[in-house]
Amino acid sequence: MKRLLSVGLFLISFTLFAQKKNETFQYRIRQTAEPIKVDGSVEEAGWQQAEVTQRFFMVLPMDTSAAQVRTEVRMTYDAHNLYISAVCYHALPGPNMVESLKRDWNFGRNDNFIFFMDPFDDQTNGFTFGVNAAGAEWDGLLFEGGKANLSWTNRWTSKVRNYDDRWVFEAAIPFKTLRYKRGITRWGINFSRLDLKTTEKSAWAPVPRQFPTASLAYTGVLLWDQPPPTPGPNVSIIPYVLGGYARNFAENKPTDPYRKEIGGDIKVAVTPALNLDLTANPDFSQVDVDRQVVNVDRFELFFPEQRQFFLENGDLFNNFGYQTIRPFFSRRIGLNAPIQFGARLSGKLNKDWRIGVMDMQTGEVADQGLPRQNFAVVALQRQVFARSTIEALLINKETLPFLSQENQAPGNRFNRNVGLEYNLASSNNQWTGKALMLKSFTPNRTGDDFVYAGNLLYNNRHWIIGSQYEYVGANYNPEVGYVPRRGYHRSSSQLGYLFFPKGGRILTHGPTLHLNFFFDKAYRPLDNTNYLTYNLTFRDRSIFTGWVATDWIRLTADLDPTNMGKARLKSGTIHNWRAWGTEFVSKPQSLFTYGFSTRYGGFYNGGDRLNITTDLGYRFQPFVSLGVTSSYNRIWLPELSGITRFWLIGPRVDVTMTNTLFFTAFMQYNEQAKNVNLNTRLQWRYKPASDLFIVYTDNYIPGSFLAKNRALVLKLTYWWNL
Repeated sequence: MKRLLSVGLFLISFTLFAQKKNETFQYRIRQTAEPIKVDGSVEEAGWQQAEVTQRFFMVLPMDTSAAQVRTEVRMTYDAHNLYISAVCYHALPGPNMVESLKRDWNFGRNDNFIFFMDPFDDQTNGFTFGVNAAGAEWDGLLFEGGKANLSWTNRWTSKVRNYDDRWVFEAAIPFKTLRYKRGITRWGINFSRLDLKTTEKSAWAPVPRQFPTASLAYTGVLLWDQPPPTPGPNVSIIPYVLGGYARNFAENKPTDPYRKEIGGDIKVAVTPALNLDLTANPDFSQVDVDRQVVNVDRFELFFPEQRQFFLENGDLFNNFGYQTIRPFFSRRIGLNAPIQFGARLSGKLNKDWRIGVMDMQTGEVADQGLPRQNFAVVALQRQVFARSTIEALLINKETLPFLSQENQAPGNRFNRNVGLEYNLASSNNQWTGKALMLKSFTPNRTGDDFVYAGNLLYNNRHWIIGSQYEYVGANYNPEVGYVPRRGYHRSSSQLGYLFFPKGGRILTHGPTLHLNFFFDKAYRPLDNTNYLTYNLTFRDRSIFTGWVATDWIRLTADLDPTNMGKARLKSGTIHNWRAWGTEFVSKPQSLFTYGFSTRYGGFYNGGDRLNITTDLGYRFQPFVSLGVTSSYNRIWLPELSGITRFWLIGPRVDVTMTNTLFFTAFMQYNEQAKNVNLNTRLQWRYKPASDLFIVYTDNYIPGSFLAKNRALVLKLTYWWNL
């Protein structure tokens, strides 16, 4: 099977090497000599002289006709900025549909205009910018051909102005914000519009409905009248000062509760496409607290990286491997020890080559037995064929001597991982796949310390067909990665089909079958999960899914199925059951939105489990958004621990006074984890990419509400361009 995957990936890459799909969609941008003021108006002479494009194509509900909602786009530039404007006309009367004025909003719940830029025209990496109809901004990095990382942020300005028959967007993006190569006069570009009143999503360069409009395989061409201006010296200094109070009531050790810190980042554009990031004593206290989830799984849960320093070109490091085979996971750095300093060089060497080099140093935590550690990562990526890539990765974690030898904990002196990965992406994006090999090096842990895996997926308008194989050795050791399970073979496949009715309320519907089998090294069954889903998407954009599943599990370690410290099942015991469930998400156009999911059926040891999850929201657009999520679990284990019930409830409020002043508060009541968490954050973006944060967090014991820990932080950052 491994050989078949490898041969298949190579042949498909070779045969699908083809010209860019939307080569004929070209926008010619010309430099303006007239001043452009970003005020939401396109009446200036500079805009009147720019080329206008208004021929958009429908992507949803169907991708077989021209767009019915009218959009006009213009672009121009001067010595410092790239300018874009979009006039978004209404097709139906009524107010715009928006959630709030908060940045990086949910795409499907807002009337919006977004554009996607691929400065190297490699159809793999790029940038995305946009706004919703109330003027809230959206920006992010594009990677792997169209996935967006919205945690990235940088300097740019925009303005939205609303009229009775239209809303107008205007933006200025400094060339210093972008990454591109000198002398290139051809970029990839596409524009996307979502109008929720008509439920129409459209794009300038047509995109098949099964793909997001961010798919860089379907960008058109941005033709410059001359090479874009060289940004010149491009150095940004981003210092911060922080003051705060923090108290851990669970520990009786006398500590100074007051925090006084200073640090910051420096960004240096070595070339317009290659960036050097430096950081000293970084602080990430303003980053959103992870949303808690119910955990009845046997393995560690994954929470995504949100810290700004690790995000730009982060796909070079973090996306190597699969969802559960990640040799590098940046959240392992600074998890329990402070980061002292770090550096990262990342970006494009030319159209075909990308590089990423990162080195981070953490400090000693003597009372926890944690020594100083150094983390180094090197990634080198080469584009091949139409849109495919080959990447090599090296990871080194080095433990340094303690400054004081007291309380030194035993551990590995070093841990290293090397890997090679091939990513398939056909020119039309219908064929995708991956093949990878990894090996770890750890003292006193050798033999069976490697990984090999591969997958192939075909996705067109009707069919989705895929297969995947994995082997993870029992001694494979990624100490800076996320690999929750080791010592197994895995074989999985999926087969789905989509129907398109010609009329009625249902837009599409169809089944998908998923098969997943795990085996040990001797190919003895470990477990398998097989499920059949049926999905219905309605014309108002609401979605309903029903599913049935079977599970068979042979435990390889003792397990408490409730994860609440109760009785445990023994390793080697076998468990099997059947279950069914439903999911529903309401139409996003309503001020009141709701969704739910259900799961009922068997569970471990002949028991059963009921789970009901809800998500309710109401918005007083665009200033206030209220929401509450809840999850109820009832687990019945008659021969082990009887009935166990627990709730996870999370109310949330977002207040956006303006598109630069935000307040967020949420609480998480988690009976399973025996914790109540309160988090509030006030953010004032007083200048582009410069912020004042006031963050308050509290953790309590449910029932008694005795405080576990508490923190109040005031942090000021400033983005200074030299």
